[in-house]
Amino acid sequence: MTGSDDGVEGVGRAPWIPGPRRSADDHADLTGRPEPEEPEEPEDREEEPVEEPGVEEPDVPVLSHGVLKSLLGAWALAACSAGETSAVEAHLTECGPCADEALRLRDAVALLHRDRDLDLDPLLRSRVLENCLGRRPARIPVPDWVTPYDAETARLDALLRDIGDSEWHAPVRLKWYEEERQVRRRATVAGVVGHLFAVDGLVAGALGLDDPLGAGIPELSPSERTEAFWAGLERPPGRALREPWRDQSHTLIRTVSFAGRGVADLTVTYKDFALPLRDSLLERAFECWLHADDIANAVAYPYEPPCGAHLHDMIDLATRLLPAALAGRRRTGLASPARQPVAAGAPGRSLHLEVEGAGGGHWYIALDSPAAIGDPGRAVAQVAMEGVEFCQLVAGRVSPEEAAVGQDGDREAIRDVLAAAASLSRL
Repeated sequence: MTGSDDGVEGVGRAPWIPGPRRSADDHADLTGRPEPEEPEEPEDREEEPVEEPGVEEPDVPVLSHGVLKSLLGAWALAACSAGETSAVEAHLTECGPCADEALRLRDAVALLHRDRDLDLDPLLRSRVLENCLGRRPARIPVPDWVTPYDAETARLDALLRDIGDSEWHAPVRLKWYEEERQVRRRATVAGVVGHLFAVDGLVAGALGLDDPLGAGIPELSPSERTEAFWAGLERPPGRALREPWRDQSHTLIRTVSFAGRGVADLTVTYKDFALPLRDSLLERAFECWLHADDIANAVAYPYEPPCGAHLHDMIDLATRLLPAALAGRRRTGLASPARQPVAAGAPGRSLHLEVEGAGGGHWYIALDSPAAIGDPGRAVAQVAMEGVEFCQLVAGRVSPEEAAVGQDGDREAIRDVLAAAASLSRL
């Protein structure tokens, strides 16, 4: 942070930034030789001025603003000469823009130290991109609704670059909720990347791109596509899967960015259900994050949740899918009957979902009809959960009985909605 002291004229002074400290080795005589004794001067001799020993003051060159600005990078790396260092530091006390740039460069240099933790702030990539695009906007920008998928595939790719070849075969325990119980499946890191590669192929096919399963493949569900992809591998997969998966994600982002606005409403079919492309890529970002977290747990790699804005979008998608999921369970007898059927577009009984933490907010889930509108005035129950916990429930990582911390109101409605949220999960 920078501050300012207003002078008489109300002008703020730029912050003074100290340069690198000199080492004691720059001043000390480490040879071990005793200092020679000075000869005694006659008493009647007139004293002459004696220059005190010390570090010789550097000659400070007179440099233009442009040259001083170009030296900021070298100054941050402590690569300037003594004279250049003095000139730059004197300039930083007078020039606010250069002082701000110097602070940013010093922070960047701190990231270059090898003994620092390599796990960067998950928001660093977004800040860097925002700064770059602010200075030079992209000719073909990535649409806002694609950025969660872009960010999560990039974060997973960074994780995969860091792990060794042997860790690609580390066991990963996958969990999801099916037939009113948790189902478990054993895979490997490479197998999980292959799963993401195969299911992303549904989006690729909707855009007219190559399907990773090959041409002429019949319509399959995400789980069936994964099993078909795994069965088609000639040998246990390893690091070689990273490049085709990453190339496919880059191609998806690039294709959507060039396609224009109308592509957001293109339908992506998952066999048993369909989503518009806008929601489909958000769903793919959600699954990429959850499986990246599975991989990180398998190889003991720290991994953070998505940023708050992306997490909010993922939660919002799940809440929009909940009324239809609840209606589907009601048709098969897994949920209680509708109590107060309402016309499409009319407000009806609702459950108030309060999500706390990053990405949180308030949602009202229609209970009696997927076409009804959730209404705060007709809320009959309330559930309070933390954002990541709610996503873990939707992904089937935790059961409905373990999920909700705060519950109030109609217990039957709460049970039905939590079970419907878990039923959204799959392999």
